Amino acid sequence: MTNPIIPVAMTIAGSDSGGGAGIQADLKTFAFNCVHGTSAITCITAQNTLGVNRVDVVPVEGILAQIEAVVKDIGIHALKTGMLLNQEIIEAVTTQIQTLGLKNLVVDPVMVARSGAKLMNDDAIAIIKQQLIPLATITTPNRYEAEILSNLTINTLEDMHKAAQVIYKLGAKAVLVKGGGMEGELKGVDVWFDGVDLETLKTEVIDTPNTHGTGCTLSAAITANLAKGISPLQSVIEAKTYVTAALKFNLAIGKGHGSIGHFFPLLITG
Repeated sequence: MTNPIIPVAMTIAGSDSGGGAGIQADLKTFAFNCVHGTSAITCITAQNTLGVNRVDVVPVEGILAQIEAVVKDIGIHALKTGMLLNQEIIEAVTTQIQTLGLKNLVVDPVMVARSGAKLMNDDAIAIIKQQLIPLATITTPNRYEAEILSNLTINTLEDMHKAAQVIYKLGAKAVLVKGGGMEGELKGVDVWFDGVDLETLKTEVIDTPNTHGTGCTLSAAITANLAKGISPLQSVIEAKTYVTAALKFNLAIGKGHGSIGHFFPLLITG
């Protein structure tokens, strides 16, 4: 009897000690979307629901060694990048993805928080734009990241459509401009463009302050779906459904903004 192929996904991102975002969110999302999760940690943060208190960077050699160890033994069917932190890490990871021939890459271009605060300098952003995004099967910028990548101001749905089309020209096979940072009727509305289809994707809006890890979780769920052989657009649609359910079962933990409930399937069936 032949053993079935087990889908394997990798996340290359930072560690969140509070467990709501980053590597921790990604691995939980992989598990609850039925793929084996592997990881390469880029930085270690000391954070909780109130904010980030400290960031320690993992040496580039250590990051690359994590990726190589997994690829050479286990193999991966899809991968995502999250917080890559600085120019040196971005360049090294980009080169290794090319060298190892890794496919089904989801680039979550973590450079601006949903609040609009920049998380890295302009040189690092330029490397993401010029070298990493062209390797992506799908890139998932939020509103403010999409503004940087497209050099457009985004206030309307039409703006989101234009930005998606401009970002597509950077080389990604598909772009998902996320509307979590939008206001009013556009909050939670995402725009998809793959060079042919321009889609406006809507799901139920969940009113909760406990949204920590939403972006990480969405890109991780997309990655898990790609690892299972699901088409890119359908991977996004199913990932949005997963995140919406996780928001419904959000976790009111800590004194600040809690996280979404990655393990909601247990709450439904348990």
